Amino acid sequence: VMLTNSTGAYGLAVSEHMFAMLLEIIKKLHIYRDNQNERIWKSEGRVKTIYNSKVLIVGLGNIGCNFAKMVNALGGYTIGVKRRPSEKPDFIDELYLNDELDNLLPKADIVALCLPSTKDTQKLFSKERIALMKEGSILLNVGRGASVDTEALCDAVESGHLLGAGIDVVDPEPLPEDHRLWGIKNIVMTPHVSGWYNLAETYERIFDISLDNLKRFLNGEELKNIIDFNTGYVK
Repeated sequence: VMLTNSTGAYGLAVSEHMFAMLLEIIKKLHIYRDNQNERIWKSEGRVKTIYNSKVLIVGLGNIGCNFAKMVNALGGYTIGVKRRPSEKPDFIDELYLNDELDNLLPKADIVALCLPSTKDTQKLFSKERIALMKEGSILLNVGRGASVDTEALCDAVESGHLLGAGIDVVDPEPLPEDHRLWGIKNIVMTPHVSGWYNLAETYERIFDISLDNLKRFLNGEELKNIIDFNTGYVK
């Protein structure tokens, strides 16, 4: 059996969603929204900027590359981590393989996870790896919730080790109503909606990819986005 997927369809929608969560956290927009609901008019003090921030992007597929381009356009310093060697794109300042991850985490102001769910990504960001992250840094996750130890993330934000987190995915999903994650102030969370069809362009891209592969199949041509069953990634 040959299996293909819709790689290339979600980059725009998910990367914009992740970028929005990042801006929300560093500009304290989530706090100001809470203040608005409570009718509180006051400054919440200093904010941060993407400019000159070191942004570590773990997973340089379509989503990670789109996010890196946005960060690069605003003057952020982009560090990419991926599974296989390749040429460094212009929008990536430094490029490494996965085995360098632990050495890079202490340097990054922002860590963005754009990973699928495979045997190699399960709890990739464990308690020990989150502890390696820079004091006051931010974790973003739009891949799969299982790549992050949820309890360890809660501990890191509540203790102040991490400034905050922006997550569109969580483990488990849906999140139980009594989970402490709901009430942590500096965690911005959405219910796995960034890559759905809320952006019409995503649906159109999926349709185009599927139609192109159908034409290729009928004409006996090589298909795009063929899945490697050993890794779970596109070959």
